[in-house]
Amino acid sequence: MSENCFHCGQAIVKERIAFDNKAFCCNGCKSVFEILNMNDLGNFYELNKSSGIRPNDENIAQFDYLDTSEVFTKVTDFSEGNTTLVTFKIPVIHCSSCIWLLESLQTLNKDINYSQVNFTRKTVQISFNHNELKLSELAKFLTNLGYKPVINLETADKKEEFFDKTLIIKLAVAGFAFGNGMLFVYPEYAAQVMGTSDFWMEQYKNLFRFISFLLATPVVFYSASDYFKSAWFGLKNKIVNIDVPIVLGIIMLYGRSIYEVLTDYGPGYFDTLCGLLFFMLLGKLFQKRTYSALSYDRDYKSFYPIAVTKIDFNGEQKNILLNELKIGDRIMVRNQEIIPVDVILIKGEGNIDNSFITGESASIPKEPGDKIFAGGKQIGSVLELEVIKTVNQSYLTQLWNKEAFRKYETGLDTITNDISKYFTFIILGITLIAGIYWAQVDFEKMFQVVAAILIVACPCALALSAPFTLGHIMRILGRNKFYVKDTLTIEKLAKIDTLVFDKTGTITHNKEANIVYEGNALSEFDKINLKSLLKNSNHPLSKTLYQHLEVGEEYLPVENFLEIAGKGYSGTVRGKSYKIGSASFNSQQSKNLETAVYISSDETYLGKYIFTNEYRGNMAEMFGKFQEYPIHILSGDNASEENSLKSLVPHIAGMKFNQSPENKLNYIKELQDENRKVAMLGDGLNDAGALKQSNVGIAVADDTHSFTPSSDVIMAGEKMPFLRDYFDLSKDAITIVKITFGISFFYNIIGLSFAVTGHLSPLVAAILMPISSITVVIFTSVATWARSTKYFKTNKEAVKAELI
Repeated sequence: MSENCFHCGQAIVKERIAFDNKAFCCNGCKSVFEILNMNDLGNFYELNKSSGIRPNDENIAQFDYLDTSEVFTKVTDFSEGNTTLVTFKIPVIHCSSCIWLLESLQTLNKDINYSQVNFTRKTVQISFNHNELKLSELAKFLTNLGYKPVINLETADKKEEFFDKTLIIKLAVAGFAFGNGMLFVYPEYAAQVMGTSDFWMEQYKNLFRFISFLLATPVVFYSASDYFKSAWFGLKNKIVNIDVPIVLGIIMLYGRSIYEVLTDYGPGYFDTLCGLLFFMLLGKLFQKRTYSALSYDRDYKSFYPIAVTKIDFNGEQKNILLNELKIGDRIMVRNQEIIPVDVILIKGEGNIDNSFITGESASIPKEPGDKIFAGGKQIGSVLELEVIKTVNQSYLTQLWNKEAFRKYETGLDTITNDISKYFTFIILGITLIAGIYWAQVDFEKMFQVVAAILIVACPCALALSAPFTLGHIMRILGRNKFYVKDTLTIEKLAKIDTLVFDKTGTITHNKEANIVYEGNALSEFDKINLKSLLKNSNHPLSKTLYQHLEVGEEYLPVENFLEIAGKGYSGTVRGKSYKIGSASFNSQQSKNLETAVYISSDETYLGKYIFTNEYRGNMAEMFGKFQEYPIHILSGDNASEENSLKSLVPHIAGMKFNQSPENKLNYIKELQDENRKVAMLGDGLNDAGALKQSNVGIAVADDTHSFTPSSDVIMAGEKMPFLRDYFDLSKDAITIVKITFGISFFYNIIGLSFAVTGHLSPLVAAILMPISSITVVIFTSVATWARSTKYFKTNKEAVKAELI
């Protein structure tokens, strides 16, 4: 078993750094440990072992733009005198140790006044002295601790996370009226049950009844207003939804109660009405609160930088807001920075990684005069670029804003509404027939019978079935890193019959590759020299190969270093000349559909390192679980791994390579034209159109808090082997909902049989109704827990076995 880093808990693979009788995976983790110990914050590790975050080793000079006055004003919450308040989004916050450390920042830096974490939103608000500590320095300070803030156009907009606060108020009103209404009506109920009378009860019963009426009235007209609106909206659109009989039941209970009070027939059912609406609103709140902190609909603002460096014709640099860029402006883009607008390269050697847009993992060389699309990332030296389109007109933004990339849901095609169409008409028919019959037999009793039918048949249990069951399932799936957008998505997941996978980053790892050396054996001397030479290049393949070479980390001086964009580079190390790069750069013939780095020494060809994608673990087993599902694979890469994919998925139904975003979207459309219910799994912007077009779009992310395209589900990449379990649990959820419908129908049939024959009073009917709702809630809680245990207990054991 490999040794783990004391700070971050990651396995120590490359180098082991010993300090204070502890092992660390990198100097960053060791440095954070030293900082915490020097400031007497060693309790951090007692809260949660190996809970630290590994510091990011990327260049953090990118935060310098935060000190520009325009950017500073847009990012900060408050700034006056010496004090500034700023709220940073920090997605890596994950446990109590993170909260404790981030709320102890004032101990680590004297210029920080206080800090407060909002765990749900993954943000930290910091008060600091901006005269002593710059905003950029604060961002760098957090990054060095391992908590790099995410700063982009989306976070700078400071949009409040949407949550319907009126629902909480409505719930509070119903709860208040329910609790107090029970107190006022209890004495009269008790007297009726015991068959006794009380002088003081007789004296004040009308007052108590009037107070119950006052309590129930705002519940009916305010707390229940959404049900009235929904029923009216459905009827206007010629749809009889589940809210129609609910509204009829509410009106009947309320009207009957008023009638009883005015005629001194009884206390009415105001307390029961308030209780029913309280439990129904509680179910709706439970559903809405489930994983409301996650963002599923994201646009270009979520990954664009908030500011860029503008260069004037005198060569002076100035940081300006991105939305202030105009056509003709010149900007500077550094290594690892995203190009935010469509541009023309003016100066510098471009090496553009477009994998986020196209899915193609290879980088593209660019020369002065070439056009570069927004969304590409520069790998290498600084570029000077001229803007040819503003941020709202760029290719990347247009791709996001295409109508085809938007998916609208009506929410009308749900299992509950499907059943309610028939249920409502049946109940109304029974009520009408019973009303006509009793009007002829006993006109006075007709009101009691009709009221009892509508009360006992009020489909409250039916309305609670889906929200409580699917809400539980959403919570369980979320705990297992499968974050579902809403309950409607679970219903759609259960109907899926076709799967489409993007290749790069979905069934393969984003940052890992299989590397095979082919050629003359390399000596230790050559490997050390090559590693020093590789360190001078920012090319993705060079970086991967640098990590792959398991030799010492000692850096040797490189002389005569020369890099030719798109070809390779050469240099002399310890008197020996080397060339690293393409086949032609090393006077060799390349093989088609092969990604390789060729190496020569003193004009003598040594060999090549061949790169192939590293597939996620247990992919063959995962695909094997979907034997009855047609599986299709799309990729922006070339067809170099076609044979590997065919062996991985023997029953594959379709495979396409060199696919653009539009190609993927059209492929999904063609499948849907064949009446297939399609789930698309992808990871990048190049998959956004297909994810939107599919019946269920599943964004696969190795970091579920980093950028993911708009989707119905956000799924952790590590959970890919258990994809079938998520689909099966969704189907089980629908089965549980149907069983709860059966329970609801059982109560209704028994109650209706007594109500239509005149043997059920409205009071007993009102008691039966909440009992059925409570039964449904208990059953769904137990059933969903039992079904989830079947799947996810196995998942945990499998993950544990893989780690061992």
